[in-house]
Amino acid sequence: MAQVHFTAWLRELVPNGPVQAAGAMTVGDALTAVFEAEPQVRGYVLDERGELRKHVCVFADGTRLANKAALSHPIRPEATLYVMQALSGG
Repeated sequence: MAQVHFTAWLRELVPNGPVQAAGAMTVGDALTAVFEAEPQVRGYVLDERGELRKHVCVFADGTRLANKAALSHPIRPEATLYVMQALSGG
């Protein structure tokens, strides 16, 4: 099962992490499994169109994924994902 970890701020919404995502073949599949178990975090990760929010960053097995391609990125069944809010500004 893929493990989905959340950084500190999002972990307040998902206190019992990491969340196990069975049957995930893509990052999007893993997140869908998380949202089924923890629906309150969906709106912080995805926008109203179901796309990754602009300031959310996903790492799969240590590699930062491009925002637009992150949800369709294939993962191994035992992948480790980190979901975090990216910082912007100067």
